[in-house]
Amino acid sequence: MYDQLGGGFHRYSVDNRWQIPHFEKMLYDESQLARVYLHAWQVTSNEFFRMITEEILDYVVREVTDPAGGFYSTQDADSEGEEGKFFLWTPDEIGEVLGDKAETFMVAYGVTPGGNFEGKNILQFVADLEQRPALAEARRKLFDAREQRIRPGRDEKVQTSWNGLMLAAFAEAARALGRTDYRLVAERNADFLLQELRQENGRLLHVWTAGEVGFNGYLEDYACLIEGLLELYQTTFEPRWFMAARELAKTMITHFQAPGGGFYDTSDDHETLIIRPRDLQDNATPSGNAMSITALLKLAGLTNDMRYVDIAHQALTEMQPMMAQYPLGFGQWLQALSYALSQPREIAIVGDPQAPGTQALLRIVRDGYRPFQVVALGVPAAEPLAIPLLQGRGLVDGQAAAYVCRNFTCQAPVTQPEGLRSRLE
Repeated sequence: MYDQLGGGFHRYSVDNRWQIPHFEKMLYDESQLARVYLHAWQVTSNEFFRMITEEILDYVVREVTDPAGGFYSTQDADSEGEEGKFFLWTPDEIGEVLGDKAETFMVAYGVTPGGNFEGKNILQFVADLEQRPALAEARRKLFDAREQRIRPGRDEKVQTSWNGLMLAAFAEAARALGRTDYRLVAERNADFLLQELRQENGRLLHVWTAGEVGFNGYLEDYACLIEGLLELYQTTFEPRWFMAARELAKTMITHFQAPGGGFYDTSDDHETLIIRPRDLQDNATPSGNAMSITALLKLAGLTNDMRYVDIAHQALTEMQPMMAQYPLGFGQWLQALSYALSQPREIAIVGDPQAPGTQALLRIVRDGYRPFQVVALGVPAAEPLAIPLLQGRGLVDGQAAAYVCRNFTCQAPVTQPEGLRSRLE
């Protein structure tokens, strides 16, 4: 399922052994799988998972990023009218590129004269994972050779919802991996989305194609973009990303909220339909409802606004029987439920962002896999703080301080990394 040379995952398997993919690559798959592999690396410290994360994100930058900053929807399966032609290899083609190194590579990647797909080979890594780094140069040479082929086409629509998912992936990877380039990609994408797909009245549009925009934004557009902006805020701590997320949440509640709990998929001023849709089930992408609840729970931690919590808890209560009976259809709902049940931490760090003491505290909250928290950082007395979680917090004896809160009740501040770690663990 994985493109061994260029990174990124193909869309799905067409055989029951998961060997033959449909070669299309979807932005929403890359965004979600990048975060899965990133989290796996955070949990295990296994460098293989980090490598796949970076290869996925590097593929997105290289292949499906518009010069203006948006991410395209898909890369096609076909080139020259043939399914997968761009990705397939024969032993002779590999030998021509790698010479006497070809045999080692072909054994590791399961290449045979008869092939595994219509007489040619889909590269599948069948050796021990420890061997993979040693084959990096061979993969680079084959990638360079493949770049000379006629490339698959692309669907160059920029969809707000899928871009929000990808924004979150780049933002989270930027802070976890210390990748400034990923942060710049995320900031550029967020700027693009807010400038090109948000109207003057604050309402979102669904799609942008070569400068042309269209369709009212759906619930998933608001929910996924809020999620992406909150991840970006926690990477850069620039208040403008938080403020944009909060404004979008206000608009989402105003125009999408359903009387009995949760949200409709379309706004209250959308074109009139026989039935106003309200899709609750998660599929290849999270449902707008599940993602909106996830985003509101995180936003609640940064704002101390119980209204967000009440909306989320009402929806989660309504959905609990469905989650219990059909868990595979409600993956994002289960993530939101686990977040709510964890009593997530709200962490406020006060200090000069560049000062060693502040950075030491920040390293602790970013160490490892910590899914049940939100983090705000600000400079005291610089200007009125835009993040409610930071308000009323100050330095301690002139030192940077961290305030760890739960359910909007905070413990005494700590100034030393060891003290912060013990609070979190």
